[in-house]
Amino acid sequence: MTTRDRTFRPWGPMSFVGLAFAVLAYLGDQGFKLMMLGVFDMQNWPYRRIEITPFFDIVLAWNRGISYGWFAQHTEAGRWLLIALTTLITAGLWLWLARQTRPLPAAGIGLIIGGAAANITDRLIHGAVADFFWFHVGRFSWYVFNLADVAIVAGAAILLYDSFKSDTQAGEDD
Repeated sequence: MTTRDRTFRPWGPMSFVGLAFAVLAYLGDQGFKLMMLGVFDMQNWPYRRIEITPFFDIVLAWNRGISYGWFAQHTEAGRWLLIALTTLITAGLWLWLARQTRPLPAAGIGLIIGGAAANITDRLIHGAVADFFWFHVGRFSWYVFNLADVAIVAGAAILLYDSFKSDTQAGEDD
């Protein structure tokens, strides 16, 4: 029977993999937002909507809450509380990343860290998170989201996939 090493380490064997995915997620999200808010100045468009297909538009929506606008914060105290909580969770994810020994979960954790960091940046700079992507069909409308949200969901999906894959492999090794 082995015991897990509980030594505090801020860097581990797969930290570079996670960091690379975090940086890609962060730069992709912030680069798109810079293009839409800065270069195209979407904030000042009269309709703030670009129709791409009959079911997909690029719009500008400011999210003052967490996913899907839940727990929206309209005060400075609420904004800073969300920043603090997201920062603490991101730090915890970094410590989890430092313990990884395989690249797939490290990549998933990195995507979540990068997406969270991008949304923290939005809250610091704009007071809310800028969301742009909107899928809709008939009366059905999905929530507006951004590339950081895509990275977070992709990271969570990778971790979920890896948990099933790891369980299967562990069963085969027995």
